[in-house]
Amino acid sequence: MTSFFLLAQAAQPELGWLSSKLLGVTLGSAEWVLWLLVTLSIVSIAVMLERAVYFSRHRLPNSEALAVRLARGEFDAVAGEVKNQKGMEAAVIREALASAPQGPDTVEQVIASTVARERPQYERGLSILGTLGNNAPFIGLFGTVLGIIKAFNDLGAMNAKGGAMQQTVMAGISEALVATAVGLAVAIPAVVAFNIFNRQLKTLTSRTTALGHALVGAMKARKPGAAGGN
Repeated sequence: MTSFFLLAQAAQPELGWLSSKLLGVTLGSAEWVLWLLVTLSIVSIAVMLERAVYFSRHRLPNSEALAVRLARGEFDAVAGEVKNQKGMEAAVIREALASAPQGPDTVEQVIASTVARERPQYERGLSILGTLGNNAPFIGLFGTVLGIIKAFNDLGAMNAKGGAMQQTVMAGISEALVATAVGLAVAIPAVVAFNIFNRQLKTLTSRTTALGHALVGAMKARKPGAAGGN
């Protein structure tokens, strides 16, 4: 067995210049990958908390009731109720009611433009969660590859055999796999949060659209000249 390893080492061709340079770079410590993943994890958690607070503060808790009141034509009462409210729903109601004297066609355009203006405020930061969810596992895999390269290089540079050789390889690989585990630990919560916030945004947009439809429907049901409110 010893002679076989000696022959294998003797038959191994010498590395080229580029391969030697790249190997020298990859043989450095892969701990920086773990620090990078820890930093990305902190950023991900910060974005999750900020988005959770933003979504909770920028929504109308009683939008269903307001839609019913709009359908009944209680425009002035609804306008007073959303006067100091934040979020897409409140902005759509305020601006749509302000343009109500110009007719339902104008109101529909105002609703569409307001939704298009407000939606990016809810999407802010979601791209970070989506990017981390997609790429953190690859960053962790990169750290694992670097660790395995270093483990096998250390193995080739040492005079060990039997149990000592196996222990060296297993210890190096187990340390390298930590990067993959950390990468998955960063990616999974980011993906879950990204999906939750996207779902909340779709629900919010649907509720906003329902409010707009209720307002436009009430305006069209009214007689000409009575669109200004009760």
